Amino acid sequence: MNQSVSLVKDTVVRLLGNMANQREIEQYLKRFSSVGQSRFAVIKVGGGIIQNDLENLCSSLSFLHRIGLSPIVIHGGGPQLTDKLQQQNITSTFKNGSRVTSAEVLKVARKTFLKINLQLVEALQNANVKATSISGGIFDASLNEDTSLGFVGNVNNVHLEPILDSLKAGSIPVISSLGETDSGQIVNINADVATNELVLAVKPYKIIFLTQTGGLLDGNNKIIHSINLSSDFENLISQPWVHGGMELKLKQAASILNKLPLSSSISITEPAHLAKELFTHRGSGTLIRKGETIHHFTNWNGLDKQMLKVLIENSFNKKLCADYFEQTRLSHAYVTDSYRAAALITSLELDDSHSLPFLDKYVVADDAKGEGLGRAVWNTVREQHQQLIWRSRKHNAINQFYFRQSDGCYKSGEWIVFWYGIREFDVIQQCIAATLKKTATVI
Repeated sequence: MNQSVSLVKDTVVRLLGNMANQREIEQYLKRFSSVGQSRFAVIKVGGGIIQNDLENLCSSLSFLHRIGLSPIVIHGGGPQLTDKLQQQNITSTFKNGSRVTSAEVLKVARKTFLKINLQLVEALQNANVKATSISGGIFDASLNEDTSLGFVGNVNNVHLEPILDSLKAGSIPVISSLGETDSGQIVNINADVATNELVLAVKPYKIIFLTQTGGLLDGNNKIIHSINLSSDFENLISQPWVHGGMELKLKQAASILNKLPLSSSISITEPAHLAKELFTHRGSGTLIRKGETIHHFTNWNGLDKQMLKVLIENSFNKKLCADYFEQTRLSHAYVTDSYRAAALITSLELDDSHSLPFLDKYVVADDAKGEGLGRAVWNTVREQHQQLIWRSRKHNAINQFYFRQSDGCYKSGEWIVFWYGIREFDVIQQCIAATLKKTATVI
């Protein structure tokens, strides 16, 4: 790495330190750099972003470029095209989400998309970012079988050579979603469809959709921070507030991720928060992963105790007591396929012979942090346990998460005791006393 890039990375780490710890940032930088330029990220930019948030978009892309990360950018232009057609009194209709594209509409679309492409490239260059305009030659297409759509195309093949040449030159490729048939006919391709096909050809580590909402919103218009498709998809898709664009986005995400490596993920965020989404575990938008199945056990039988031991020791950076599995009476274990996230629950015996579930271990591997695996395990625990008590050492980096998840906490010496779902004061006192008497099992 040359000295100037190294200096910029050091500066970036310090700046990002306001939103994450240095270990997180370095972890993501290393991860992104290791996958290679062509596989770092595909970023889909909606036309509304270019129209209304171009400054933040260019600032975020400039940030990535300065630390040696060049994403592949593909853009839409729906709002601008609609405006141009209205200005020229040209009728524009949609059918099943696709714009009906007559020869008249196509003529305006070509000019509009080229103008948008050059506008973004020029804005990036003004921000001292090398960028390459690629307005054609990427998508081989055929006319949609529904002839009533006019000049709307389906993608048959993706040519990566112009994109790879741009990346090799240290330049961000900016791609328009127009295609071309074997006969040379230019066709309009839905930008989301073009993005899907580009992603399947590139197989990037990150797929990013930049939107003005900043993520997928739940029924209360709050951003859903992480979605593990393996465990969340069926429940989400059945919610009454999931319809229209959100339903399409979820199904699109599932379709894409099912065809990509397990390490790939989709982020939906807004331009101003792109760095936070990419470089912090908490993120800023919605992170969607294919995820892993979470397996439930009620005893140690069937569990790979060696893999679990490695996960626990690496997570705590401490040694697990030699007799842990023999001396610990397990009530419930929730473990992902890869043994990269797990929650172990025992029973906390109280003075009146009453017991409550105790979270003995909650562990997430370093390379799984930010993937949503830990959150998926935690959500499973919350769904299946209406009450829970646990403790954490006072300097544990995860405590901020625990504070948000708990109904209350009590600090004593090196420990913080947390709980949720417990309302009676005398029971809380008993829980705290019993928890603080427990012997540490990682030392």
